[in-house]
Amino acid sequence: MARHVLSKAPMDRPLCRILMVEDEPDIQEIARIALEEIGGFTLSLCDNGQEALEKVPAFQPHIILLDMMMPGMDGIQTFHSLRTNPDVDDIPIVFVTAKAQKHEIEQYKAIGAADVIPKPFEPITLPDHVRSIWERTQSER
Repeated sequence: MARHVLSKAPMDRPLCRILMVEDEPDIQEIARIALEEIGGFTLSLCDNGQEALEKVPAFQPHIILLDMMMPGMDGIQTFHSLRTNPDVDDIPIVFVTAKAQKHEIEQYKAIGAADVIPKPFEPITLPDHVRSIWERTQSER
């Protein structure tokens, strides 16, 4: 099997491609409308962590939005699997979760999450929220 090498995004590159891993169809549709139609981003949706691992090489996302609670591989397991791949280990990963108490957010950031977006999120402001996380992660490089 050929190994795909992802290009490292230059710091001045605008956010274009977002991969979202979310098992709830309703949340997927709300995010799709918010990120594609309102935000103008290219969005790839995955139902689970395994699908995300398979899609990342071809899609080459700039940022990954990752649900915490999913069947099969949960968000933490998916996060660690993504981080073991040197081709994607620098892509910012943002947890999107209802488990967003202060101590939980601190735990997610301690393992390397770029940020946390609490559920339910506001669809109208989601694109700007994701863009601001992207810009912050790029300036920290």
